[in-house]
Amino acid sequence: MTDVDALKAEIRKLSSRATTAKMDLHDLAEDLPINWQSIMTIAQETHDTYERLEAKRAELKQLEA
Repeated sequence: MTDVDALKAEIRKLSSRATTAKMDLHDLAEDLPINWQSIMTIAQETHDTYERLEAKRAELKQLEA
């Protein structure tokens, strides 16, 4: 497996995690004010996941260039 293939696999996994995080945040918003205390935690997890995904996509773009 090449570096590009490994990176693509990692991006697929991160993309799945990002979608799950997005849905968790969405579900939390729909249920407010229940569990309002977890807003910051879930939002930070979602932010961090998308930040990692964006970084890996940039890395892939650089490798493919």
